[in-house]
Amino acid sequence: MSAEPSATPATAFEQLLKNRYSCRAFLPRQVDSATITRMLEIAQRTPSWCNSQPWQAVVTRGVGTERFRDALFEYAAAHKPEPDFAFPREYRGVYLERRRACGFQLYESVGIARGDREASARQTMENFRLFGAPHAMIVTTDEALGVYGVLDCGAWVNNFMLAARSLGVASIAQAALGAHPKFVRAHFGLPEDRLVVCGMSFGYEDATNPVNGFRTSRAAMNDVVTWVDQ
Repeated sequence: MSAEPSATPATAFEQLLKNRYSCRAFLPRQVDSATITRMLEIAQRTPSWCNSQPWQAVVTRGVGTERFRDALFEYAAAHKPEPDFAFPREYRGVYLERRRACGFQLYESVGIARGDREASARQTMENFRLFGAPHAMIVTTDEALGVYGVLDCGAWVNNFMLAARSLGVASIAQAALGAHPKFVRAHFGLPEDRLVVCGMSFGYEDATNPVNGFRTSRAAMNDVVTWVDQ
């Protein structure tokens, strides 16, 4: 029997995208430094406006993660969000529908009934426990670069998550970790001109936890693409 043909780059890339998901339950096992470094090296090939490469990342390990987790949860429980970059003013139309669908899937996976605001608020606070992950990341941009610095950081975050998945590491990008930038800058000693774009938790997934069992859908091509032929 002949060997199976090797996957094309496009097929391999598509499969990587399908395998990546937002992990919300992690094992305590640390990711070794060599693997994290490899993930960062791969993500560093991300293109950026004028090759400015505005992203800078703080990555926690071991005791550093636990100190950050405990302090962040305590702070977030007592303070309202004050992000450097405004969260969406509103979700409307299809964007609201997609947001609700994702939320319902999440709550159903952890046994939260629709309308149980107290339980959903507790689940939201799990962001600030880093979902039990052994590593956290804070991603910042230079304030002078404005929206284009944020755009470049978003591309870098996506590539980091794909690099992580390719090496068997799970992750979740978290706008919630950008909700308290004053605390984050103080905790990590970051200068005022480094604006917090978002954060991330990463590590090895707990495959037995039902919260990791659902997957979100994607819109059909006709919903997102307009063809112009003349």
